[in-house]
Formats: sequence, structure tokens, C-alpha cells
Amino acid sequence: MEEATVVIVGGGPGGLAISACLSEKCISHIILEKEDCSVSLWRKNAYDRVNLHLASEFCSLPLMPHPPSAPTFLSKADFLQYIDTYIAHFNINPLYSRFVESAKYDQVGNKWRVEAKNTQEDKVEVYVAKFLVIATGENSESYIPNVPGLGSFEGEIVHSKYYKSGSKYESKEVLVVGCGNSGMEIAYDLQDFGARTSIVIRNPVHVLTKELIHQGMCELKHLSVDVVDTMVTFLADAEYGDLSEYGIYRPKKGPFYLKGVIGRSPVIDVGTIAKIKDGAIKVIPSHIAGIENKKVIFGNNEIKEFDAIVFATGYRSIVNTWLKDYKYVLNDEGMPKNEFPNHWKGEYGLYCTGLSKRGLFGVKMDAEAIVDDINQTLNLH
Repeated sequence: MEEATVVIVGGGPGGLAISACLSEKCISHIILEKEDCSVSLWRKNAYDRVNLHLASEFCSLPLMPHPPSAPTFLSKADFLQYIDTYIAHFNINPLYSRFVESAKYDQVGNKWRVEAKNTQEDKVEVYVAKFLVIATGENSESYIPNVPGLGSFEGEIVHSKYYKSGSKYESKEVLVVGCGNSGMEIAYDLQDFGARTSIVIRNPVHVLTKELIHQGMCELKHLSVDVVDTMVTFLADAEYGDLSEYGIYRPKKGPFYLKGVIGRSPVIDVGTIAKIKDGAIKVIPSHIAGIENKKVIFGNNEIKEFDAIVFATGYRSIVNTWLKDYKYVLNDEGMPKNEFPNHWKGEYGLYCTGLSKRGLFGVKMDAEAIVDDINQTLNLH
């Protein structure tokens, strides 16, 4: 059994940020990470083309801003180099290959007891701490909806988490399901490699350039959300025109309002819209009603055969499967039960980070708030 003041579950950006802030205040802690590396989503599961779409000033972790020489928009390689520098600078040493099986609060001892499987040595280890931080993030378990007939599909089915490149799909008919940033960028990548690409776009979406997002985030420092949304959507109109004729409709509420209230991100265009306008990528403005062998039947009665389906349909939290006392901070879906900005704090020394749907900027805010709260609690006793 190993004991520390804080146990952090997750070695992604959220866990690393908490560790750095705790180290600055000389608070003992342990990071448990199920993979064999830190930020595994970026190192193992990010598709080849992916880059950071937000400006670097909004993508730093606590205590280490990007240098002035850093590019405005970081590549995947730039970001991983920053992470490696961060880990070395703060001497962060996660315990890798630790798959947490159970975490529960001991009301008698007033401590958290965490049981983790050391998958390299095939043994269960026990960790005890006064505070527990859930840092597994939003993108924990890939989610594929229960589409009627999906099991009968004779082609390839892949979730965006495991998609790497469109190179293997040249000349194939590929359907992308999901019109968030991953879905739109994967559709672009597929077509770029010669796939005959279709994308399901059912819901209204805002489409912006990364420069417009950067401009809007800077303006939000001194202008209201309504004013910034009006300005950004006007500029988006000038950039793209009316996209409704291509099956893409704009939500009634503005992009920054939606991001702030429900966490829905606008689509940051990487060139997909131009391909849609050219007819190189086909938009299907309907849901999948069913699948029969290679045929996909859509809600608008269109039927089309595909060789592969890429589901860019997001993730589901699985924290509640191992966190026995999750209701101290999370709801039944594994997301914060408290509204932003108080989402990070639970009861009995339980915290969560990276679940505010505000990206790396939210991770930074969470880490600073959580460690300040832990430090204040320790100083009271």
C-alpha cells in the first residue's frame, strides 16, 4: 500500500497540470495512468493530420506559457514537444500501466482508497490519499451509436479515435458519421487521399476559420459574448456565404454562446467546406435509418453502398464504472454534477478536471482552482 496527499487518475494534460501545480506547493502526489505513456490520446490515437486549432496562447498548461517564438497555431509535434518539456521541467513521474479498478471513500479513515491493476506485472496495487483528482478527461471511451443493422455491415467500421489516415481508402466509398471537428477534418483527409467521401450532417453547425476563432477569443476579453458572436458570424458569412444550399445550417444561437453554455464547439474549417462546395465531398442531411450488408439506408429514403464507415461520434465517460462514490462530484453520465465554474469541486476531497468542455484552456483553469482549494484545505488543518 502506498500513501500520498493526492492521487491523480489520468496522465493526460489535466493530470500533468495538477501535478505541476501540486509540486510548486510541495504537496505529495501520485499519478496513475493506464497507458504506457503520458497524453496517450495525442501520442497514440490522434490522426496524422491533426493539429491544434486554437491559438497557442489558449493552449498552455499552468506555470509554463508558450514562448513568444512559438507559432500561433501549434502542430501535433510542437504540442508533444511542449508536453515533454513540461514533464521534464516539473519532474513529473506518472506510474504507467496502472488501470484503476476501484476508488471509494473510507468514511472512518477519511481517506480515498484506490485499487489499480499493474498491467505490466499483473498485480493489484493499493493507493491511499486524502484527496482524489479525476483527470481522465472527456475523451475516455469511444462511442458508436446503436444503428439498426450495424452488425450486418460488410465493410470496415472504425471510430475516429482509431482513424490514422485516408491513404488506405483511395477510390473507396467512405461515409463519415458526425460533423464536429474530427468528422469534418477526417472527411477532408479521406477525400484528399482519393476516397469518394460522404458525410452525415444532421444538426446545425457554426463553421469558422481558426483565425476567426482566435480573433473572437481575444475580443471576448473586453467585449460581450453577444457582440463577439455577431461580429464573428458576420465575418463567417463574408468568408463562406450561405451554406444552407449545401446542407449545412447555422444554429440560432452564436458560436461562443453555445460553447459557453452547452460546450458545443464550432467547426474550425481546414478546407472541408471548399470540397463540399466543389462537390468532392457529399453532404447527407439525414440520419442513418438502417444498414443492410453494404447498403446504408438514410432517413430521407436515400440508399447508398459504402466500403467503410468512420464514426466521429464522440466519447463517453467510463469513470462511474470504477469510481464507486462518483456522486460526490459527477452525475450518472460521468460528467460534473455542478454547473460551471464550480464543476471541478466535489465532496470529501474529490475533484475532477478536464470536463468543462473548454479544452486546454479549461484544463489550466481547473488545475489552478483545484490545487488552490487543496492547499487552502491543508492549511486549515
